[in-house]
Amino acid sequence: MSNSATTALGSDAQRAQLLAQLNAQPWDIIVIGGGITGAGILLEASRRGLRALLVEQRDFAWGTSSRSSKLVHGGLRYLKEGKLGMTSDSVRERQSLMHEAAGLVDPQSFAFADYKGRKPGRWMFQLGLAIYDRLAGQKARHYFPANDFLMLAPHIARTDLQGGLCYVDAKTDDARLVLRVLQEARSLGGAAINYLAAQQLLRVSNSADGAVSGVQLRDVVRDAVHGVASGSGGDVAAGAQGEASLRVHAKVVINATGAWADRLRQQQGAAPKLRPLRGSHLVLPAWRLPIAQAISLMHPEDGRPVFAYPWEGATLVGTTDIDHSGDLQAEATITAAEVRYLLAALHFQFPLLQLTQDDVIATYAGVRPVIDTGKADPSKEGRDHAVWMEQGLLTVTGGKLTTFRLIALDALRHLAHLWPALAEPLPADATLLKPSTALPAYKGLRTQQRQRLQGHYGAEAAAVVEAAQPNELQTIPGTETLWVELRWAARHEAVVHLQDLLLRRARLGLLLRGGGVDHLLRIRAICQTELGWDDTRWDSEQAAYLALWQQHYSPKPYDDTAITTSGSPHV
Repeated sequence: MSNSATTALGSDAQRAQLLAQLNAQPWDIIVIGGGITGAGILLEASRRGLRALLVEQRDFAWGTSSRSSKLVHGGLRYLKEGKLGMTSDSVRERQSLMHEAAGLVDPQSFAFADYKGRKPGRWMFQLGLAIYDRLAGQKARHYFPANDFLMLAPHIARTDLQGGLCYVDAKTDDARLVLRVLQEARSLGGAAINYLAAQQLLRVSNSADGAVSGVQLRDVVRDAVHGVASGSGGDVAAGAQGEASLRVHAKVVINATGAWADRLRQQQGAAPKLRPLRGSHLVLPAWRLPIAQAISLMHPEDGRPVFAYPWEGATLVGTTDIDHSGDLQAEATITAAEVRYLLAALHFQFPLLQLTQDDVIATYAGVRPVIDTGKADPSKEGRDHAVWMEQGLLTVTGGKLTTFRLIALDALRHLAHLWPALAEPLPADATLLKPSTALPAYKGLRTQQRQRLQGHYGAEAAAVVEAAQPNELQTIPGTETLWVELRWAARHEAVVHLQDLLLRRARLGLLLRGGGVDHLLRIRAICQTELGWDDTRWDSEQAAYLALWQQHYSPKPYDDTAITTSGSPHV
């Protein structure tokens, strides 16, 4: 589908060209939802030669897929629930992603302290890890006596410490993983466009069951230009600006909108099936919570697992798991109770560091798509994915970041009656992502930086480096991001708003105090011309971004004296 020299997501001109072609192109599949599930489906459909289009009402990875815990893990907790199949699948996918997307999905060692009298206890945990490693075909677990364990995790509580276990999982930049998968899909002929909202399902007029035949789409960017609120349903007049509303047809429409899936299903008259759960996180400077290993612990209040782990030059702490009753169309936001809960876990595990709310750089919250089975404790709800075919609308939701490829393949198997090849197993040597060409050792880049660029940008990595202007191969302080990555994103990665650039293309809004406000002058110098924004547009975007960050990503103030290890709120 793409005729450009790059397989990146495209410029404003490429977006306009694609919009103009939507009605002329005969589509096999329209995927609604630009998170990791939708991206995976687009990739696997494109790999099999189907004419596939993905549309997203906000930005790519705007929802859950930029707000996860960033862990690509085998699901150790599912062993306790007896879900060997889910754990086995997750472990295999984790291993594949670490191999195929090295530099984007990387190994992460986890340390779990063993304290006298605390669950789960050394022997039970070692048994679980033995099974975990067996499923992965490796032995990556080790038990260390107390003195040796303290060398790995020197800031943890020492009272009653008997030793500790280390094991290996993996971590990623979730938003960049979505972008990399979309890049691969485009290279195979797939099309993806952000800020294009699915307003209404279209139906076959002469069909007895009113089967879905396409989608009415609204260009949210054009709405903004004309002052029309997204989702208002109002018409924008045709004329020199073209039509804001498009009717696009396909043989199959796939609803891959995650926690938002019930909205489209209810257009079919289907009953809601999802239970949106919020998971929130804190971001701290690496120097304030310095850990080389990820530290895993059971929260003293409710026994839930909590992690602290190094990520992109900072330290992440998460996660909560509570019912989300807010408007799903609005940004999810951490509450003061959740901040207290996570800080209580840090006080419990790292008492010597005396961490406070002043140490928190940023916060973020995401909403998980979980199938509602009515359990009283939201943490007890399963994380299995589900696929439903309802009057021609195929809905796929639930599941885990780690297994997005398996979820995509399962969804496509439900369409084997239309395309029998979708039922065929993948070749044994099939890979999710094409291996990227190794970057040569040049321009002063360290080995780790070259590997990171290869993982994040795949076949485009060399072009990213060549795009750098003087001093743009330097690292942005407090992060692992290079300045040139901002230029590349502004030029090639479908940035519509400044928040797209700073919260998802690069993660400066999570990694830097004030959302990166101290660097906005240099960011403007690099990106404004690439984006084609005049001064009025930049000023407006900057004001909107800073207001958004303050409302939804800033640390939430509260009374520190309310924190105790025994009285933290149950979330």
